[in-house]
Amino acid sequence: MNTPLVRLNPPALWDSTGNHHSQGTLVDTGPLAIFSGQIAAQKGTDHVPASLREQTDIVCQNLKHCLDSIGALPSDIVSLRAHIVDWTPDKAAEVFEPLVAFLGDTMPAMTGIGVSALFSPELRIEIEMVARVPDRT
Repeated sequence: MNTPLVRLNPPALWDSTGNHHSQGTLVDTGPLAIFSGQIAAQKGTDHVPASLREQTDIVCQNLKHCLDSIGALPSDIVSLRAHIVDWTPDKAAEVFEPLVAFLGDTMPAMTGIGVSALFSPELRIEIEMVARVPDRT
């Protein structure tokens, strides 16, 4: 059985927990899964919704599919890196509400990066993920 991930919030750093993430995550040795950036793409359709919130919902569903593929839960997420087109603070609710609903009480290390564009012009968000592969014994 895996030991719990330890969320790191060094006292000399600003308190990131209000933003639903930790400054770092301590991982006991074991396999990690590194997932490519997930976008608002769904199997069986080419439709990409225009809103950032709807795209974030789909990205979170895709992240869940990634976790399911290795038998993991959101509590096994080590870190997330979100790339958001034309990021401004007023877009925070569109991203954070669905993301926090997906993560629950989990507060992985997380970075948000404003970018000018992603792979296709209709895409507004892409999230990379590193997750611990649970011990199956």
